[in-house]
Amino acid sequence: MVHASPASAKTMMRVEMRARRHALAEAAPEACRRAAALLPLAKLPAFKVVSGYRVQGSEIDPMPLMRRLAAEGARLALPVARHREEPLIFRAYDPAAALTPDAFGIPSPGLDAEELLPDLVIAPLVAFDRTGARLGQGAGHYDRTLENLRAARAVFVLGLAYAGQQVARIPAEPHDQRLDAILTETGYIEVRKD
Repeated sequence: MVHASPASAKTMMRVEMRARRHALAEAAPEACRRAAALLPLAKLPAFKVVSGYRVQGSEIDPMPLMRRLAAEGARLALPVARHREEPLIFRAYDPAAALTPDAFGIPSPGLDAEELLPDLVIAPLVAFDRTGARLGQGAGHYDRTLENLRAARAVFVLGLAYAGQQVARIPAEPHDQRLDAILTETGYIEVRKD
């Protein structure tokens, strides 16, 4: 019996899960607001700098959650790709300021925005499992970025997803960075640390 490598298994899973995420997004347009309301702030530290992301495709929108955390006193940031092969950086996000395309064409804070180090990263994903494994877009930008951040300071990584994006197991590889928790429109999932 031939087994697929973790990388090829992830590629096949991405195709299936992108289609599922698209259907979930169409069926539950209010999921982002429901998820934002379910974050248990009393169980978490007060975050000083929170990075979200700009929605690409059918990703769940982090803006309601970011607004809730900003109301608690957090500064907001967005990831910025300066170069396609480098880890992301984070720049201060002002909802009233114009955004400019980064190296991937994603609207991002411009060069005049202050560079920040987040202590909470809200991570987009294609799929997740209950061990905190995250299936991303496949380029490894978040894995490289989170590895660098975690080497420099304590950072809490929260996967934001539709509940239907959960799978039994993601074929994780050694370089994959795990989530600390997952937030969906149906609840908050703590990841057990071994």
